[in-house]
Amino acid sequence: MNEPSGIIKDLRFWLDSKAALTLLVLLHSALTCLSLIKVSTFQGYIHFSSERVWIAAAVAIAFSLVSLLFAAVRFSFGYYVGFYFYTMILGFLWIDVFSEYSYPRLLAGISAALSLVLFLLPVLFVRAPLRQPVALTAAWFKHLLTLILVISIATIAVASTYNFRLVAIANIYDYRDALQFPGAIRYLAGWVSSTLLPFAFACYWLLGQRLRAGLVLVLLLFFYPITLTKFAFFTPAWLITLVVLSRLLETRASVIASIFIPMLLGLAMVVVTGTNLSIKYFDLVNIRMMATASSALDIYNHFFASHPLTWFCQISVLKPLMHCPYGEPIAVVMQNTYGFGNLNASLFATEGVASVGPWLAPLTALASGLVLALGNRASAGLPPRFVLVSAGVLPHVLLNVPLTVAMVTHGTAILFLLWYVTPRDLFEQKP
Repeated sequence: MNEPSGIIKDLRFWLDSKAALTLLVLLHSALTCLSLIKVSTFQGYIHFSSERVWIAAAVAIAFSLVSLLFAAVRFSFGYYVGFYFYTMILGFLWIDVFSEYSYPRLLAGISAALSLVLFLLPVLFVRAPLRQPVALTAAWFKHLLTLILVISIATIAVASTYNFRLVAIANIYDYRDALQFPGAIRYLAGWVSSTLLPFAFACYWLLGQRLRAGLVLVLLLFFYPITLTKFAFFTPAWLITLVVLSRLLETRASVIASIFIPMLLGLAMVVVTGTNLSIKYFDLVNIRMMATASSALDIYNHFFASHPLTWFCQISVLKPLMHCPYGEPIAVVMQNTYGFGNLNASLFATEGVASVGPWLAPLTALASGLVLALGNRASAGLPPRFVLVSAGVLPHVLLNVPLTVAMVTHGTAILFLLWYVTPRDLFEQKP
């Protein structure tokens, strides 16, 4: 790959300075709140009142001090995940001020803010590398990448026999609830689409093997007619976006820009043009990608303020061993109660609010941060750009599913293992 031009190098250097990152994260915090004001005009469950806007602004300004950490610490996997969670919690604190649901909102807000701070402590600062008693050679690692392609192709071929339907995105919900896959295929599809193929794409792209990188993107796109999810449809475009951003910017600025630019574009389009296309884009990015994850905390706080806590009984391996007040998955319970669809939510809502309530939720956030900090240790010594692209889809996964589901069903633990065995000099040997 050619080196960036002098102008791009100067821009990258300036945007990676502490002053520029500070300005960028503060602008991002303001944009998040402005976006939610506009979201409230489209989504009835998110409210806005001019009478309480000064309270919400004061809360947001105070909490935005947390964002200054992202201008001070170095990039890591935890930095990537942590910034997305910061945006989500900031959104919840804004929504919490205007919420029309009846629950102890002050307690919920304090709990969420403290949960994020305790979560960030390990994911931002625990980064000591794990010992590698045995490391793969470059030759064996390339065989591993080939094996990933073989497993991915086989998974797609077998899963296609259960479902392969080309439908418009607007119509996927007419068919998705009827999808049935065997457990093994369901797990393999999650591992391949969320972890294995993004990892392979990052390797091939940074090694300069463009044809194989392109093949990976095609394979990822095949998961759309199989799973009928927007996540599968947009994953190839998202990985390309990260490659472009990380080419133009340093890694920390790329992380911030990966949310800031799409949200700014969505808000500008819907305010300036208001066309059908701009509304669809705003719905996809500003609402579905970010606001929904924040509002899920609002809904979970309301539900579990008056219903029994799960005490982690929603975890499949624990459910047979303990009494569980809910016979169905929590997402289905939420759908039956609120009618918003299957409302999966992040670790802050599930392992936190739903499992132990707002008083103990900060402790589960700290424990979750320690788990995800293993990703920092496993990836220590690898190029930051590689870590960013190979983990490209996982922040979106973590915003929308419990930590246990992300680690197992979506293969986050597998990615940690892949990072651990990746030769540290691999990309120095690039042709």
